[in-house]
Amino acid sequence: QVQLVESGGGLVQAGGSLRLSCEVSGSIFTINYWGWYRQAPGKQREMVAVRVSGGASNYEDSVKDRFTIGRDNDKNTVWLQMNSLKPEDTGDYYCNIGLRRVVGGTRRDYWGQGIQVTVSS
Repeated sequence: QVQLVESGGGLVQAGGSLRLSCEVSGSIFTINYWGWYRQAPGKQREMVAVRVSGGASNYEDSVKDRFTIGRDNDKNTVWLQMNSLKPEDTGDYYCNIGLRRVVGGTRRDYWGQGIQVTVSS
């Protein structure tokens, strides 16, 4: 059974930083893509940052030059470094990972449970 466990959220003042992590629990073969999404109160979920393994990263316009998406290969963990946070970054953040559990297996899509980020002004 594969699960995604998120950590690193919390309350921070505007201008501060947070690093969200998403660890894959369970045995897997490879991660093909990963991303972070957020949902602000009363709004739809939106893409924050996504990356394909071996490819470039894509960022939502408002977070470019402030957020960085990455991965720790040896830990099966993906992360989102968030700097210069703004009140409008407040929301629930979700990690999304596409992975294969075994060689030649079907690629499946998984979501984390969501973690709250609150940026105070």
